[in-house]
Amino acid sequence: MEAMIKYAPRNVEILGSHPMFGPSIPDIRGQIVIFTPANERSSKWLPLIKSLYEDNGAHIEILDALEHDRMMAVIQGLTHFAYITIGTVFRELEFDVAKSRRFMSPMYDIMLDLVGRILAQNPYLYAMIQMNPEVAKVHKAYIDQCNLIAEMVQRKDIEGFVSLMKKAAAHFGDTESALRRSDKLIGTKIAEHEELVRSTGSERAIKHIYSGVIHSGIIRKVTPRTVILERGGKKIEFLIENIRLLNELELYAWKSANLINMTRDVSVYIPAASDAEIIKSVIECSGGIISAQIIDVYNKQNMQSVTYRLTIFGDRDAAIVQGSVEKLLKGIGCTIR
Repeated sequence: MEAMIKYAPRNVEILGSHPMFGPSIPDIRGQIVIFTPANERSSKWLPLIKSLYEDNGAHIEILDALEHDRMMAVIQGLTHFAYITIGTVFRELEFDVAKSRRFMSPMYDIMLDLVGRILAQNPYLYAMIQMNPEVAKVHKAYIDQCNLIAEMVQRKDIEGFVSLMKKAAAHFGDTESALRRSDKLIGTKIAEHEELVRSTGSERAIKHIYSGVIHSGIIRKVTPRTVILERGGKKIEFLIENIRLLNELELYAWKSANLINMTRDVSVYIPAASDAEIIKSVIECSGGIISAQIIDVYNKQNMQSVTYRLTIFGDRDAAIVQGSVEKLLKGIGCTIR
């Protein structure tokens, strides 16, 4: 802000901005953006830019530049410093991170992903964040506390450790809400894995997060980190962190749009008191059926003849699916023509 104020022409308005999210976030809705106006040099454009962001769902916070730097010294400086340090400790200890995932708790799993997320990004960007002048005092406080706790552990000072942790919890405030939110995060991660396990032996579809390619098939095996999908006798192994499990509606929509689907016509006499539309809706609930249409109706004495056109998923045996539909129709009192 100081540089822009010093060097920008006087007729140019200045508005510092800091989006609190990275390019991997797909939508600005619900995300926080910090604005740091330059006193009287933001009067025209601040409300316009603020409205532009808010109209697209962002949440705007206004700070002066110094307060922003002090806040970011902890929010970014301390957080990144701690995670990068964990990563460098792994290297220093020659610790096998990949092997450790075989024994991980849900909390360790999440922590590893956060460390890896930071390490995977541009180190020059993270170096510059650490160069915030306000970060130095944060580093000192963090290192001092690390040393203090390490000394307590060396002395086996259990009461001192407990007292320090209790004081930190009291200052933190509302740890119960933090516990519930983290439980929700852990629960979401566990629930996704449990659904994969429950799907073993069933047909499911997964979307590769980075390529966008959708794969469908039978889930054959699920481990803590991988899932094996079989299609046409070929098995493919995916890392769970790289995929998203599609729900039944998403699988249905993908198969409808991407498979070469087949049609079969089934003509039946339906009971006099029956409704052809209701029977159509029953047919559409059958396995392998995309849709059913009524393409012909005529009355013969006390019987009504209806021809249903079945659209069948291209990865199913059309004759078997048609046979199942005909068996269903006979079971509800229809006569195949």
